[in-house]
Amino acid sequence: MKQRIRVVAIVEKEGEVLLMKRRSSRLDVPVFWELPTGKIKFGEQPEEAMARTVFDFLGAQVKDMKLKDAVTFLALEGSSQLANLYIVYEVSLKANTKIRPGERYSAYKYILREEVGKLRLNEASIAVLGFEGEKVGELKNYRETANAATVYIDGASRGNPGPAGIGYYIIAEDGQVLKRGGEFIGFASSRIAEYYALKEGIEQAIDLGLKSVKFVGDNLMMINQMNGIYKIKNRDLIPVYNDIQRLLKDNFEAVAFTHVRRELNQQADSEAGKAIDRHFGKDMIE
Repeated sequence: MKQRIRVVAIVEKEGEVLLMKRRSSRLDVPVFWELPTGKIKFGEQPEEAMARTVFDFLGAQVKDMKLKDAVTFLALEGSSQLANLYIVYEVSLKANTKIRPGERYSAYKYILREEVGKLRLNEASIAVLGFEGEKVGELKNYRETANAATVYIDGASRGNPGPAGIGYYIIAEDGQVLKRGGEFIGFASSRIAEYYALKEGIEQAIDLGLKSVKFVGDNLMMINQMNGIYKIKNRDLIPVYNDIQRLLKDNFEAVAFTHVRRELNQQADSEAGKAIDRHFGKDMIE
């Protein structure tokens, strides 16, 4: 599977985030907006690539940058899938810097996060902004799984291994809660619980008749494995992983897997915890 690696800048000013309007040389390709994004050239470190991208495409200089996280997802490229790894930085520009769009971009704007859904964004920017905490239902015009339901999943283990539960939280593209719940799965490691949570989320999505779904979790290793970036090496995961692959192949038209920080996955985490509590009684201490 091919892999594309990019650096992405989140530049904020007075509560608004910077978006760039991408030029298009083809009439059949719609114009879209994106976060400042660039390639990593041979021999470059990601930080160097980020500073060069800002200078080359924005005509600006970086004052400071801070690594935020990495976002991974799959996208279609022709008839094959492409694994995407986007390294996200919080970037501040030097004082009195004026942005001068170059050959890649034709315009720019700072926009409130709650208004981002009014623009046509590319899938990378949607994935990054979704990871940053926006309500997925408010973000439109996202290829393949943009206009799809979102399934948040989480697995919990008290003791690792110990009493384990799984949770899911499913919302429609308009933000409406479709279903939520959890289940006690016995004694297991958190790693096992994460995969059984994903399987349960998939089965619930099938029961709801969903065909295009974005699955969101806070376990970066699992998300990377589902995106094909890392291979499954643990034998105890292979059976449930194979079940998941079969369910995905037989029941969905498009899927994506996105990582978020734990605090952005609280609903699914809460459902997993409540499932453990229900099994042992409400007074069980975490």
